Amino acid sequence: MLLGELAFAPFRRLVLFGTDLGPRSLYVLGTILLVQVTLLLLFYKELKLATFDPGFAAALGFAPVAVRYGLMATVSVTVVGAFDAVGSILVVALMVAPAAAAHFFARRLSAFLGLSVLLRVVSALAGYWLARLLDASIARSMATLSGAVFLVAFLLAPDRGWIATWLRRRAQQREFALETLTIHLLQHSGLPEEAEECRVIHLQKHLGWRPEQANEVVGRAVRRGLVVREADRLRLSAEGLAFGKEWLGR
Repeated sequence: MLLGELAFAPFRRLVLFGTDLGPRSLYVLGTILLVQVTLLLLFYKELKLATFDPGFAAALGFAPVAVRYGLMATVSVTVVGAFDAVGSILVVALMVAPAAAAHFFARRLSAFLGLSVLLRVVSALAGYWLARLLDASIARSMATLSGAVFLVAFLLAPDRGWIATWLRRRAQQREFALETLTIHLLQHSGLPEEAEECRVIHLQKHLGWRPEQANEVVGRAVRRGLVVREADRLRLSAEGLAFGKEWLGR
């Protein structure tokens, strides 16, 4: 029940009236798959509404609570039917990891469902061949590959992945630092305290920036043509004045 053993599944036969009809798990899980796909096609709209907007579903006359319990019942049947053939670890891994991985790529529910099924198939096939190569447990190899698929998606998804998110946040922080510097210089431009406020060393005190951070932000502002640096003094260029006024006008 915990690990299962797919290699032994073909030896548990379905015999009716003395006739061997083949592996029992094939018939059990094949029937469950057929029922699940049929229910999904018949109640796709109701499932989508009840899952993502139960209030709207109730207003349209659907019964979101009944749909939710029906979904849980079919999931329970699938889980119990699969436990005997593949074990609980593989069932949980294939239910959770590929769907979580698909979430990083898909924007629409239909694409999400299709991609999650595809990732499950890829994890199962790759895990089987890995188990053959290593002479290891098939279920554990499949579960490991499904986890690896999720890890790759979590790190490398182009829009929602961890690396893409980190790069986007870093770019936003860098842009915000430029805006902060530009606004600071703009607010003190032409005032008596300009000579003191527009020095690089004063940025460390006034804005709480570390020396290396202040120099890095000033360097980027100079390269973008927003700021002109004269020794330790800073002043806005014409482009920097337009950039600061545009930001203040948002």
